[in-house]
Amino acid sequence: MGDDHMTNHTIGVTGATGAVGGRVAARIARLGRAQRLIVRDLNRAPDHPGSTAAMAAYEDTANFARACRGVDTLFLVPATESEDRIDTHLSAVDAAVAAGVSRIVYLSFLQAGPASTFTFARTHFFTEAHIRTTGVRYTFLRPSLYLDLLPHWVDESGVVRGPAGEGRVAWVARDDIADVVAAVLTDPALAAAAENATYDVTGPEALSLGATVERLSALTGRTIRYVPETREEALLSRKATGAPEWEIEGWVSSYEAIAAGELDEVAATVQKVTGHPARSIEGFLRRHPSALSHVSV
Repeated sequence: MGDDHMTNHTIGVTGATGAVGGRVAARIARLGRAQRLIVRDLNRAPDHPGSTAAMAAYEDTANFARACRGVDTLFLVPATESEDRIDTHLSAVDAAVAAGVSRIVYLSFLQAGPASTFTFARTHFFTEAHIRTTGVRYTFLRPSLYLDLLPHWVDESGVVRGPAGEGRVAWVARDDIADVVAAVLTDPALAAAAENATYDVTGPEALSLGATVERLSALTGRTIRYVPETREEALLSRKATGAPEWEIEGWVSSYEAIAAGELDEVAATVQKVTGHPARSIEGFLRRHPSALSHVSV
């Protein structure tokens, strides 16, 4: 599958084998649009009508540039968290711009800033800042914490532990994020409105972790509790995983960002862009009834 199939209207989709990128690629295919799927493993690339695939890693500048040739608009999903993720992102951005990409739709994070409490969000801020300096058109989509990952915050005994205090978060489903991304990528009117713009993407309501677990308990019949931790307790409890310190700091700081009120935001983006309301916790569990099947109580 070579560059012969590319046109200057082709949409590039990174992370097409992943949870968000894969959803976006499927939606673009259903709309009948040409797309180039940029993946690390060609054997795992989805086989969609109208799509071609190219293998490239973000940090491999030459290959990533080749993968982006002929792509007009690039959907850039963030790389897996790492100590050098900023450099990885900047390498991909520079390669895409050098290849002639004229617009980047970047999946960022809510309240991304240079001093965000959630340490992983800082990477997104610096990536956004670099994209702005390139002169390409851009749209930054800043989702809240993924609703799909909420069940993973609950351990087998039905407990959510962390230093989130009474802070609130509007969990957002990956399906809603993908709907927003696909619309911004393919709808000319939306693309024009979203030029050089930043949109927050959240669920329909902000809840504290205490209120969240009460909702989960009522909907599933399982006993789910929130147990507050201090920062020190949270760091210590996660040390047993063997994860590096920077990763543990990221996990713990996600709870601290909730406590700091940095994720207490409800945006109407999903409704305005897609025409349907953002999925609630109830709606998510109806579609994923086994999401909390690992909880034994």
